[in-house]
Amino acid sequence: MRQSQLFTKTRREAPKDEVAKNAQLLIRAGYIYKEMAGVYAYLPLGLRVLNKIIGVIREEMNAIGGQEVTLTALQQKETWEPTDQWDDAKVDVWFKTQLKNGTELGLSVTHEAALTKLMKDFISSYRNLPAYVYQFQTKFRNEVRAKSGIMRSREFIMKDLYSFSKNPAEHEAFYEKAKQAYVRIFDRLGLGGTTYLTFASGGMFSKFSHEFQTVTDAGEDLIYVHEGKRIAVNKEVLNDEVLKELGVKREELVEKKAVEVGNIFSLGTRFSDALGLTYKDAEGKPQATVMGSYGIGPGRVMGTIVETRSDDKGIIWPESIAPFAVHLIALFDEQGTVKKAADDLYEKLTKQGIEVLYDDRDAGAGEKFGDSDLIGIPKRYIVSEKTLAKGEIEVKDRLTGKVEMIAFL
Repeated sequence: MRQSQLFTKTRREAPKDEVAKNAQLLIRAGYIYKEMAGVYAYLPLGLRVLNKIIGVIREEMNAIGGQEVTLTALQQKETWEPTDQWDDAKVDVWFKTQLKNGTELGLSVTHEAALTKLMKDFISSYRNLPAYVYQFQTKFRNEVRAKSGIMRSREFIMKDLYSFSKNPAEHEAFYEKAKQAYVRIFDRLGLGGTTYLTFASGGMFSKFSHEFQTVTDAGEDLIYVHEGKRIAVNKEVLNDEVLKELGVKREELVEKKAVEVGNIFSLGTRFSDALGLTYKDAEGKPQATVMGSYGIGPGRVMGTIVETRSDDKGIIWPESIAPFAVHLIALFDEQGTVKKAADDLYEKLTKQGIEVLYDDRDAGAGEKFGDSDLIGIPKRYIVSEKTLAKGEIEVKDRLTGKVEMIAFL
């Protein structure tokens, strides 16, 4: 991509009504556009990052046997009434609407009931289980508070996987696989060192659910971290009984603010019972299907990365999800020598399959370097009269600030 052709532009200031650092930086760098509070559009740079995050998650879900689908955002109230989730007193974040004929519909807040209903067409025998189905789908939640940028939105993409198992033992085996897959995901996304497996309330079906909490001052949760064991306990379940079960002491824990970037829940048979999802075992007897739910918000992850991997100059993307691998900056001379050399280098790198954002704009060095810092591509190649005279390229690492000279490719 030639930067002169990129329709988005950097800006000096974020909107005055935007208080979240992640949104401020992403808007200024041209990654997202704010439609309204809690509603953001992803622009070319932002969509590249979002799709790379989704790609990492997809690879890990496929590796544990997940099969991808896309369910509908429009939901019938009849689907959700059996689980008592249509009632606004129980679930108060629905966006509800009507068809022309008066039929009441909702915009999806989650998909447990919808997928359970769908799976009744495909699960009838023990031979059909286990099944692991996931999607990346837009969710809509009428949040009262939407002040955390893309970390808490009213419209957002969610990866939600649902497991269908024959019995609790089969469910637990997959639950552990999913847990380890989440660890790999956050490692690959550059959040591994600051993200903790966190014990949280399990509701009525298990003692614990598990959250993946990333430490950041922008977080809304309080967790208590045991650095040695790389685990944490959510404040909501912190008590002597839980500490004893986990084999930790209160004085070993450090209180930290964090944001939940993923979660996994055992659902038991709540949804399968309510919606009649059963299977026949080897003896032909009907049995309830045991379910689990596993969520990650790619946009929330993206916002969290910006919150935790930025400095006073801008964003610092991990290599795995940066919009481009290299930011090529040409400091043009009047003779056009630098432009020709940079054009040739851009073509050469592109032919090698390297993703390059080429700053070919007619702008000064200060503007180009400032924009590069803001955009946050981890590796910067600089071509100038000075470097060409030595037959070299200046290479700067955005994370470490390390500069080295390499031979012109």
